[in-house]
This record gives sequence, structure tokens and C-alpha cells, in this order.
Amino acid sequence: MNFDSDYTMTIGGVAVSANKTAAVLNPATEEIIAQVPSAGREELDAAVVAARAAFPGWSNRPPAERQALVAEIGEKLEQHKEELMRLLTREQGKPRSGAEWELTGAIIWCREIAKQELPVHLVEDSAERTVETRHVPIGVVGAITPWNYPILLAIWKVLPAILAGNTIIVKPSPYTPLATLKIGEMMRDVLPPGVLNVVSGGNELGQLMTNHPDIGKISFTGSTQTGKRIMESAAGTLKRITLELGGNDAAIVLPDVDPKVVAKEIFWAAFQNSAQLCVAAKRLFVHADIYDALSHELVEYAKTVKLGDGSEQGVDLGPIQNKMQFEKVKDLLADARDKGLKFLLGGDVPEGKGYFVPVAIVDNPPDDARVVVEEAFGPVLPLLKFSDLDDVVVRANDTIYGLGGSVWSADPSAARKIAERLECGTIWINEIHAFSPHATFSGHKQSGIGVENAIQGLLEFTNAQTIVTKKLAAAA
Repeated sequence: MNFDSDYTMTIGGVAVSANKTAAVLNPATEEIIAQVPSAGREELDAAVVAARAAFPGWSNRPPAERQALVAEIGEKLEQHKEELMRLLTREQGKPRSGAEWELTGAIIWCREIAKQELPVHLVEDSAERTVETRHVPIGVVGAITPWNYPILLAIWKVLPAILAGNTIIVKPSPYTPLATLKIGEMMRDVLPPGVLNVVSGGNELGQLMTNHPDIGKISFTGSTQTGKRIMESAAGTLKRITLELGGNDAAIVLPDVDPKVVAKEIFWAAFQNSAQLCVAAKRLFVHADIYDALSHELVEYAKTVKLGDGSEQGVDLGPIQNKMQFEKVKDLLADARDKGLKFLLGGDVPEGKGYFVPVAIVDNPPDDARVVVEEAFGPVLPLLKFSDLDDVVVRANDTIYGLGGSVWSADPSAARKIAERLECGTIWINEIHAFSPHATFSGHKQSGIGVENAIQGLLEFTNAQTIVTKKLAAAA
């Protein structure tokens, strides 16, 4: 299996090309590293036909067999971990440490999701009747995945979908399709034909998926703006949807913490994967008593972090993944400079090849500044001073988003009281980005609809079905 070329789609368990192709760039060099198929309606229809044909046999397969095959997916990823990590760095830009974090997470998810089972709820078991609620697969699922964590977030969708008995069609981001296409290729030897189909293409393909009458559910991770369009499109056929969308996560640092102790972890809370993370700390609220000290520690630590090509040894942060997002981040920085905001670090983007944005830390901008209100999805962090706890909770919640948040304090009980008041799906106390296959992940407000991970995430790929049985008297 060649990880450097021969990128084909997987439809019905076989390699499929398309009449059109699209170029994939390395964001660190802006060089074309591959050409991939660009699917249209014909290829999507073929994938749907294959998935529908595979559904009866797959959904009727004993759950234990489906569990075993989900675990085998993890074994296959483990066998090809090194090749996938290198490929992920080339197409996404993240350094080896980030690629290893993503692949390791994907393998753990395979092993743990394989242990999950669909629950059966016995409502009544009386002399007159039994009432039982079980969960049945939806049918063909469409998964649309993003460019920041293309492998892990595909795994988050594929595993529960097929474990529940569905078949699935995965469309990776056109910016990062390579690793996903190769995973589809290696799964041809693991899963029955048609259970997992991988098709590559642009936004038009995504629109075709959300409109397709024979796709019963869409699971999407991406921007809130795109999520709204998917919701509108899915309404035509009343598709089930799971939408994991944008965020503007607040981190609140109380005055009892030691800035020297927390600075490194808070830095990575904000800047992991060059801040291309939906639950990155995007607004850092720091109590006035330690604002200057923590600001100093963050800046000093940031100076030790190396930005560069993720394939080079010693690099900590890679480029922005694509030119579109690169230009958005540059525009946000330009607006901050035009408004006269003070940068404690960074703020300028050097000329040259690659979509590189140095870490930028903004000193106490107003709450209505664009760098505060908008989701940067790049290494731009506003530091915001506060003195009153009630006020900072109001400020943290003053956003259309509600994905994640964090609270930092030497007193966990005090932090807990604040955490319970935050309007978001996941709140970490004294750490961040600790995920689990067995803990729900979801967004409040405009950060999404539905749940990923845990049993609740598994149930997202099912319909509830209640069977009522009246017990008849035996014949005399």
C-alpha cells in the first residue's frame, strides 16, 4: 500500500476514480502533493447504492461481530500509524507530536467504542403485556469531516454509525482528504463491501449528500455557518442530523493560581494545533490580581515555542491549514492593528511560503472587538481582565456559541461553582482537552445539535423503536 500516491475513493469495497481531480497542497510549502478524485453525483449515487445494498446484511449481523470489526479497525490503524502520521503532517501541517496525539486518540476510540452496546429498556413486564424500547439503525449515514483533525473526527463518526448497524459514506474536507482515502483503502480488507465508503470532493459534493433522499442521517463537523445550511438542506427529507459546530470558548483564571505553574498548560489550551481546534481557549479571562504576572509568563513561554514546517524536528506549531483560513486570520489581525489594540506578542504575519501565523496575544481588548467576538481559528488570543466573578460569568456567556470552557483555580469547589454557570457543553477544571469515548461531547446554542461519543453519541445513529406485546391466554 503506497501512502504517497495512488489516492482512490472506496465505493462498494473497491477502488474508484472520477473524471475530475483536485489538487491537495502542503500548507507549509504551498506545493501540490497529490491529485485526488473529485466526485460528483454519479459517484455519490454509486456509493449510496453500495451502502444501501450492504445495509440489510450488516444491520442483521450479530452485534458482537460488529464490535469485533470495529476493534479490528483500530488494529489496522496501529499497523500503519507511522505512515498515517507522516501523511497527516504533509496534508494538514501539524507537527509529529500533534499527528501522534490524533492517531493515538483514533486507535483508543476504536478499542473503546467496540465495547459499547445499544441499550434495551424494559418498560413493562406484567401479566398483561411486555413493553420494550430498543434502538435500530437508521440506514445510510453521510459523514462530512473537517480539515483540522481529519482522522480522529472521521473515526468519531464512523465507529458509532457502523457499530449501531448503519452503513456510511464519508466525505473528508477537500483540503485534507489523503489520510481518509488511505484509511478507506485499508478498510477494504476489514469491512464487508459497502459498509464504509469514502468519497472525495468539494462543497458541491457535500450539498449533494445533504439533499440525497436515500441518505437518512448527516453527521457534520465544521463551521456554524455551514451547519445552518446543512440543517436547511436536510429539512427537505427530515434527515436526522448531528452538527458539531464552532465555538468561542472562555477560559477563566481565578486569582489563587500560580501563573508560573499554569502558564504552559494555558498556552497549549489556546494554541494547540495552531489554535485550529473547536474547543481551543479563545478568550482568556484573567483576574486583575494576577493579570500582569500571567501575561508575562504566557509571553515568555510563547517565545520558546517553535513555529515551522511540521515535518522538521523540533517544530511545535505548524501552519494554518489552508489559504482561505490564513487570509481570515490575517484580516482579523489587521483589524486589531487598525483599531489600535495592543499586542503583547505577535500581530504581524511575515512574507514567504507557507501559511504561517506567529502566536499573537492581545492585551485586554474591549469585549466588542472582533478578536474577542469572532472565532479566530488561528493563533490569536485576547487576554481579558476581570475583577468580579458574577461579571466574568456574564461576559463568558455573552456569545452565540456554547461549545467548551475551562476554569482554573487552586480551589476546585470554587471553580465548580463557576463551571456550573457556564453555558456550554463541556467544561474542564484545571485542565483542558481531556476527551473520552465514554464522555458526551456536544454544543449548546449555535455550537451544534446532538451529541458525539458515549452511549448518547451511539444512540444518535439510531431510531428508537418500542415493541408492545399483549399476552394472550393459552387455548383451552
